Amino acid sequence: MDLGEAVSGRLAIGVGCRQGVSAEAIVRLIETATAGLAPAAGLFTIEDKRGEAGLSEAAERLALPLVFLSRDALAAVADRLVTPSPAALARFGVASVAEAAALAALAGRGRLVVPRRAAGGVTVAVAEEVSE
Repeated sequence: MDLGEAVSGRLAIGVGCRQGVSAEAIVRLIETATAGLAPAAGLFTIEDKRGEAGLSEAAERLALPLVFLSRDALAAVADRLVTPSPAALARFGVASVAEAAALAALAGRGRLVVPRRAAGGVTVAVAEEVSE
């Protein structure tokens, strides 16, 4: 899916997770983080997570597209992160997965409305599109 067509709503949900984490854990944290917010355009994560069954199943349960972003796309928004992750930096060479993916999904037109939240091996952050 093309990134431009994936982001047609106002919110982007960035997701990171440990390998093998359940869809239930992912959905639970996303629902907690987005309670009371407008509907999201999709779930966004780093390309390294392609093939992670829990993420695919969570996206299906939430009826949202799952978009994989390059490390370069995540690195490009590093100066806008609220909660850099030493673990993400060590593992993927980027300062964040969840926050960076949420911001990168909005192509520089977003701000974090829910900074990184973590529970049960899952991290979630939400960015909102803002008009220039």
